[in-house]
Amino acid sequence: MKKIILVGRSECGKTTLIQALRQEKIEYKKTQYVNNFDVLVDTPGEYCETKNLGAALAMYTFEAQVVGLVLSATEPFSLFPPCCAVMVNRPVIGIVTKTDSKYANKNRAKNWLELAGCQKVFFTSSYIGDGIFEILEYLKEDGDILPWEISKKDV
Repeated sequence: MKKIILVGRSECGKTTLIQALRQEKIEYKKTQYVNNFDVLVDTPGEYCETKNLGAALAMYTFEAQVVGLVLSATEPFSLFPPCCAVMVNRPVIGIVTKTDSKYANKNRAKNWLELAGCQKVFFTSSYIGDGIFEILEYLKEDGDILPWEISKKDV
């Protein structure tokens, strides 16, 4: 699978998304440092929110094949400036989280991510599983077998 780094502000749903992608039990965990889970990299929101930590975040993007800009559908603003994706020399995708919230505005979030320069935008809800399969399929490379593709006879 392609390695992806998730970037976004605190509480936008990066860690919960990683738990859903790894098919783990969803529970709140505050990310304190950059976590590497094989092909998934979780970053603290403070790296995106703090000017002085932005350089560190930029350096970590070089460890992944795909950069995922994560934005909650409930956000009233976006931290991602227009055309910021051009500063990364790898594919940048947008991931809209919390799409199941009654306060979600998916179109606004999608517009902000497209304005930032995301090549593709995924809509997800980690709690009900929406969009998780699509992200895993996007990250899948030739020959990769996803967990649900393994039949009992292969085990």
